Amino acid sequence: MARRPTVARTVPSLRRAMAPYRDAGERIALVLTMGALHRGHLALVREAQRQARRVVVSIFVNPTQFAPHEDFGSYPRRFETDIAALTEAKADLVWAPAAAVMYPDGFATHIEPAGAAKAGLEDKFRPHFFGGVATVVAKLFTQVSPDLALFGEKDYQQLRVVTQMAKDLDLPLTVIGVPTVRETDGLALSSRNVYLSAQQRSVAPTLYRVLQRSAARINKGETIARVLDDGRAEIARAGFALDYLEARHALTLAAIASRKDGPIRLLVAAKIGKTRLIDNVGV
Repeated sequence: MARRPTVARTVPSLRRAMAPYRDAGERIALVLTMGALHRGHLALVREAQRQARRVVVSIFVNPTQFAPHEDFGSYPRRFETDIAALTEAKADLVWAPAAAVMYPDGFATHIEPAGAAKAGLEDKFRPHFFGGVATVVAKLFTQVSPDLALFGEKDYQQLRVVTQMAKDLDLPLTVIGVPTVRETDGLALSSRNVYLSAQQRSVAPTLYRVLQRSAARINKGETIARVLDDGRAEIARAGFALDYLEARHALTLAAIASRKDGPIRLLVAAKIGKTRLIDNVGV
């Protein structure tokens, strides 16, 4: 029977739990999550185990990256189920602080990233988001001090923001992006997929199909603007409320007009019912 991972809930207990790893000179990987773990998270854990001797998984639903109208209160929380999954996955340590530990009375320091965080994608619709992400990720990096941290590519803008932040702040770790894990019909795994009705779930893979077809057409030399217009129309016909479908430089997320402008990433965000889905593919 697999050993249940150690659970730390305060910074001193976290550091005590990690001291033997450091004393032994073991390579440490961090997987950052908000819980409600699915196969995508567990794929990150497996990749972390391939690259490091010890794997720490953080579980923290970060209130500062939710706006008042968003789903912080209803965001799925399944701690014991998550611990069972991490026991099966053989994670070593779970860092699960309360909000009062992360943001104690008098907390007054926030990081406001620019660059990819101001690309007019997620930041246009969730202007509070990347400040909250950058601040909590910087804290988690500082608390755990891992050698590497793994993030899923599904949240691609977040991956670029965190990668740039670690570089800009000279943080002594490597940020690694791991390919998106999908259902057999292409839908990207997400903790929010549980909100989809059966009918909405049947329509949801449209986003990935549009991304795939759009990437293939761009690779064949079709005009990016034309391809995106067709993709936006298809998404709307499927019943989504589209926030964006964009082609951006894969590293900077700057707008591009043609294939000559650099490596391309296609990114989409749209609502079906009350559930907002995001996805992306490389071209």
